[in-house]
Amino acid sequence: MKAIYPGSFDPITNGHIDIINRSKDIFDELIIGITTNVQKKHLFTIDERKKMIEEIFKDEKKIKVKTFDGLLTSFCEEEKTNYVIRGLRAVSDYEYELQMAMANKSLNKNLETIFLVASHKFNFLSSSIVKEIAYYHGDISALVPKNVEIKLKNKYERG
Repeated sequence: MKAIYPGSFDPITNGHIDIINRSKDIFDELIIGITTNVQKKHLFTIDERKKMIEEIFKDEKKIKVKTFDGLLTSFCEEEKTNYVIRGLRAVSDYEYELQMAMANKSLNKNLETIFLVASHKFNFLSSSIVKEIAYYHGDISALVPKNVEIKLKNKYERG
């Protein structure tokens, strides 16, 4: 079986990686589907995000990294899967994710959304928090992989 873990991943965090690693133990193949969230202003281009994630998972044969534009349901149809993985940190995540899951289900009745609860050490973590800490030159080494830490530091370098 194959599943898609969609998101903007701007940038990918250790919380995302935790969900990915747990998902790959459930499915034969996991596609990390990177998209642009029209409600967010992205720090990294979609190509930069894809390259960072490919670098992290370069030795994982079960994981593929792809980009998509448009509806998640269309991407699932293209990839021939009916399984979507979503991570939940708090009740507020659940409310939003439930709405999205129901909207997706209304577009594709075969689509199943599987919610994985964030590990307790990552339940506060978001890409937005990581970017804010990095912007003010705080220590993000425990929050993101090394390659992402370096890219963030380079983005926020002040001369």
